Amino acid sequence: MRITSVQATTHDMPVYVPLLERTIHRTIVFVRVDTDEGVIGYGLTGGIQRFGVREFINRELAPFLRDKNPLETEALWHQMYLTYNPRSQTGVWSSAVSAVDIALWDIKGKHYKEPVWRLLGGAKRRVPAYITFGLLEFDREQLVEMACRFVREGHDKLKMVVAVNNAEDPAEDAARVKAVREAVGDEVQLMIDANYLFSFSRALELAKRVEPYNITWFEEPVYGNDARLLADLRRKTVMPIAAGQNEGSRFRHLELLLHGAVDILQPNVCYVGGYTEAVKVAAMAQAFNIPVANGGGWPHHNMHLQAAVANGWRVEFHYTMWKAGETIFESPPSPEKGWVTLTEQPGLGLEPNEDALKEYRER
Repeated sequence: MRITSVQATTHDMPVYVPLLERTIHRTIVFVRVDTDEGVIGYGLTGGIQRFGVREFINRELAPFLRDKNPLETEALWHQMYLTYNPRSQTGVWSSAVSAVDIALWDIKGKHYKEPVWRLLGGAKRRVPAYITFGLLEFDREQLVEMACRFVREGHDKLKMVVAVNNAEDPAEDAARVKAVREAVGDEVQLMIDANYLFSFSRALELAKRVEPYNITWFEEPVYGNDARLLADLRRKTVMPIAAGQNEGSRFRHLELLLHGAVDILQPNVCYVGGYTEAVKVAAMAQAFNIPVANGGGWPHHNMHLQAAVANGWRVEFHYTMWKAGETIFESPPSPEKGWVTLTEQPGLGLEPNEDALKEYRER
């Protein structure tokens, strides 16, 4: 089997969010890899630097990969690394290679007639799922209403975003967390995510304010995922610390592990370098007795990693990326009462919605 073409396109998709007066847009880079045997693989990465990612794939990776064997994922990843990223930069390279690598594994699964999660390791078919419901756009009452809506549907793991008001008001964040906890009760697991936005002192202040509310993890609380600050914060709070969703290589994840910076590591296959790199990160974490969990969304791809490895813990159904995925693909797996069951279909089991991709394609 040989690769005949690689094409990347960008798409801007509106996502309707209940309770808001407007839609929220999610952008992606979508990759299609064709082969001479008619097997097609599909990959995806998020929209940050999307035009650079798209052009890098189309102008450099596409001609480089043409005529190569798509089943040799390890060799191709290493060749792309040596050719285009010998000094381990991240950003555009990592996002582009993530989307391409995901598509190659999709081809591999279809060729061998096995789902990707099983080819990667096959630790379990059913994995815990959590819902990221708590957007910054919601006020306190809306947060409570959305949380209660998901609890009524049987979901028992929820995450909300903190760092409102430019990350300068931990008191308001704590009040929002308190309101949600009191509304959903003690049996529901609750996580918070700061998306890098706090200084150390503000992160520590919020941690102390919300410790009484039994938080499952505090995700990416400080600027730049600074490993030293994360380690210091971890020593000063009882809340587990999670990080890593946007790190573009195993080397950054290793830094987090060596500093003792996290209780949960969060490689995201759409950013870290695809499945080929993500399984290496998961293996490193396992050597440190650390679980991996999905952060950064795109559940329909990340669930394959979480199901593949023994230390895979849970997959994130971030509301906007979850619903964007349901626009891009025909009937992808959905969470049910805190769990998601992976498909037995070969590859990723994701069939693109060509009409939606065409409608929301950017030029």
